[in-house]
Parts: sequence; structure tokens; C-alpha cells
Amino acid sequence: MKIDILTLFPNIFDGVFTESIIKRAKEKGLIEINIYNFRDWSEDIHKSVDDTPYGGGAGMVLSCDPIFKCIESLKNENSLVIMLTPDGSLYNQKMAIDLSKEKHLILLCGHYEGFDERIKSICDMFISVGDYILTGGEIPSMILVDSITRLLDGAISKESLDDESFNNQLLDYPTYTKPRNYRGMEVPDILLSGDHQKIKDWRKSEQIKKTKQIRPDLLKGNIYE
Repeated sequence: MKIDILTLFPNIFDGVFTESIIKRAKEKGLIEINIYNFRDWSEDIHKSVDDTPYGGGAGMVLSCDPIFKCIESLKNENSLVIMLTPDGSLYNQKMAIDLSKEKHLILLCGHYEGFDERIKSICDMFISVGDYILTGGEIPSMILVDSITRLLDGAISKESLDDESFNNQLLDYPTYTKPRNYRGMEVPDILLSGDHQKIKDWRKSEQIKKTKQIRPDLLKGNIYE
């Protein structure tokens, strides 16, 4: 998979993709990540990429021309162009799984007061990572890259992926390690029983209970509701 990130602040990404699972996935050739400053496509003498909004108002708006030209120079028949924007669809695990099957993602990071509305015409998807406002689209793009990379075949073990939160619309079950007793807090006896079916049943039960307590919204329409 190839992911191109378009941003005005490429230095924000320094170090983010050079550690842990993403680093190993890059070394294995599972993913290629490129960072582009779309200011480089500006033909303005000052390399400007924004201007004042028509109709007045605060802040500056990102202009069409440099972004169109940047995307057009990178896009091919396998590309999916994604705008990171507060008015996009709320990102979730199903979207991460779907995107991990794509060959080429182009992630467009906004800034300032947002994009000229016409830039949406060159995008295929619009994604928000939550109902809050960030300085720009750089951190959301990192979230997408991280959540997608770990799903690529060979990035991490299949068993680890199968047991994760949200795969069955439930939060993950509690996990423990040594020591058995820490400051009076005991590991549940069932996990020491050696009975794998009972452990499996207990874990599912704990997932349902935990989800009902913390994220009951996930259970809407779910068989565990």
C-alpha cells in the first residue's frame, strides 16, 4: 500500500512513522508513506496557498489551485483521495478495515478556516476523527495511517487483530499478567483454570458487560443489545 499525505506542515510528521509497527511495516515493504507540502505546487511568487473568504469572515481559506495541482500530479487509477475535515463521516474500525484494502490513499490535511468548497470535487471521501476541532488535519491523518497499517497482512499477528476491540462491535475484555496478586488485587480464577472454553465464554461475557457500561451506543442493532 502507498499513502501520500498532503500538508502545509511536513515537519509535524518527523518521527511519527519511524517507530514500532509502522516502522517495521515500512521495512517489510508493506507500506510506503510520503509527505508532500502542497505549497510546492503554488505558482504565486510568495508561494501562497490561502486567501480571504468571499463574503467576509475571520481567518483564511485554502485555495483551489495548488491543492488541485498537487492531487492531480499524484493521483492514478488506484487512488482514493480523502479529505480530513470536521464535516466528514465519523471514522471507525470498519472504515479502517475497508481502507486497508486500497492500493493508494491520498490524505488531504486542512488548516486555517478550511478548504475552498470546490476542493471537495476532487476528493472521494471525507473523514472526521471525532466531534471536536483540531488545529489541522495532520493528527487525524496520523490516526488513519496507524489504524490502517496495523491491519495490513504481515504487520502484526492475525490472532492479535482478531481479539481487538470493535471487531465485533464490543470493547475488548480485561487482560492480566504476573503477579497473580498485586496490592490485594487478584487475577480472576477463571483465567488460571486451564479450561479454554470457559475462559473464552468469560471473556465474551466481560466484553458485553464492559460495552454496556462504557459504550452502550455500540450495542444498537447488535445481537448483544
